[in-house]
Amino acid sequence: MRGKSRAGQQLAEFAISYAFLFLPLSMMIIFTGQLLWVWHSAVEYTRAGARYASTHCYQAGGTNVITYMRANVPPMPDRDLFRDGSAELEVTYYQRDSTTGELGEFTCPGSDCSRDCVPDMVRVRIVNYQFRGLQSYFGLPPVSLPNFQTSLPVESIGCSTADGEVVCQP
Repeated sequence: MRGKSRAGQQLAEFAISYAFLFLPLSMMIIFTGQLLWVWHSAVEYTRAGARYASTHCYQAGGTNVITYMRANVPPMPDRDLFRDGSAELEVTYYQRDSTTGELGEFTCPGSDCSRDCVPDMVRVRIVNYQFRGLQSYFGLPPVSLPNFQTSLPVESIGCSTADGEVVCQP
């Protein structure tokens, strides 16, 4: 009779320790892993967008860059937020002032995607992004992440010469 009561006691102790120690600890490890995965993916995502922007034509508002980024979201838990536009993407082009050397926002009086419109630098940002991982299943609020950004000098404008004509690819 004594062996059966100990088996019941062990089962009760295991259930209590699992519910209050192991399950929350496991969820914290999974949540932290997802958060680090999203953090790394967002950093690489902005870098890829900035590389694309620095080697392709200037378009006002960075529409070509944003279209590229929405089509090439890396695998991550909140991938759909980046595809459908819930996570905001900003592309800003800069030009260097010839007298002071300071950067200012780029404006181009000519047509987009031409040799006449060449900025000096580009910045790609993810703003107002909130991670909604496992905690959303438990009714907890999302985690606000900082604005991820990458700035690069413009290397090319996506133009090439074909049959003596300048052809620019957006």
